[in-house]
Amino acid sequence: MVAYIFRRLILVLPTLAGIMALNFFVISLAPGGPVEQVLARVQGTDVSATERFSGGEGREVSSNQKPMPGSGTTGKYHGARGIDPEFIRELEVRFGFDKPAHERFFHMIGNFLRFDFGESFFRDVSVVSLVVEKMPVSISLGVWTTLLVYLVSIPLGVAKAVRNGSRFDLWSSTAVIIGNAVPGFLFAILLIVVFAGGRYLDWFPLRGLVSDDFDQLSLWGKILDYLWHITLPVLSMVIGGFASLTMLTKNSFLDQIHQQYVTTARAKGLAERQVLYGHVFRNAMLIVIAGFPGAFVGMLFTGALLTEVIFSLDGVGLLGFEAAINRDYPVMFGTLYFFTLLGLLMKLVEDLTYVFVDPRIDFESRDS
Repeated sequence: MVAYIFRRLILVLPTLAGIMALNFFVISLAPGGPVEQVLARVQGTDVSATERFSGGEGREVSSNQKPMPGSGTTGKYHGARGIDPEFIRELEVRFGFDKPAHERFFHMIGNFLRFDFGESFFRDVSVVSLVVEKMPVSISLGVWTTLLVYLVSIPLGVAKAVRNGSRFDLWSSTAVIIGNAVPGFLFAILLIVVFAGGRYLDWFPLRGLVSDDFDQLSLWGKILDYLWHITLPVLSMVIGGFASLTMLTKNSFLDQIHQQYVTTARAKGLAERQVLYGHVFRNAMLIVIAGFPGAFVGMLFTGALLTEVIFSLDGVGLLGFEAAINRDYPVMFGTLYFFTLLGLLMKLVEDLTYVFVDPRIDFESRDS
């Protein structure tokens, strides 16, 4: 197992470098880089993502901003007509665009290997500080969503397997198909329209994770206020995420039911409930339990992005969205690097979880 872990860790570096290179050069082809963003602001024709969603004002890049490699074009800039060329060259140097793309990329990767993600182009804080500030919101969404998805999907999947072909199985499959076909953000919009004052009821708040007077509330009041705000975002993510895990649980359970050891247990006179939950359940849950780390990372960093934007939750998803709109490359590439590295490591943890749950699995023998 040590050799397998070592090989997987060695593969992390080229995989990470390939993902970063692909994203870097794809974004290099996109118009509207940081220099053009500043030129648009100078001419008063740009509105940042933060201004669009919160009404705030974005910060102009200070003259002492530490250059941070990113992507963009170093040729003619859209909207540069009438701007002093010396000012444009100063912007290029400030953002690091006075160097070729490949030099910027290798310089960026060199900094990232030292976990030096630089500072945001349009804020006064480092990328690490921004991510740390936004992480509690995303972690809160990810934890609650993952737990509720498992609490719903496992009992439902087991019930569907035990009642396979029954009316309950058919009707519940309809809900599963709808949950699998409709994106979570559409459920989020539907919940807002129905329950957040959009058209019918006004039971839940439309935005934010807590109320403005949160600090003045009692401990019990803070808990209720937090749950009140997080209900709709979590519910939208649970509805959009329970379908695949439910079918995985059902199929895994059905596969184990037809194994020889189940027939033997029944032949010994064991009660059906003891056979199902004493023998089948433990083996069927192997693939479900082992997939928990990957499911949590998926909920944390991908599933919550649009939900945070829709409900104006100030988490990592909204931060990434604003960075993409504002072409804040240090935030874009810094968070991409960190979360890609975390995702690759969590895949290794997922494999190790398989071995922990079922010691009969041996990845070294499989690779050899």
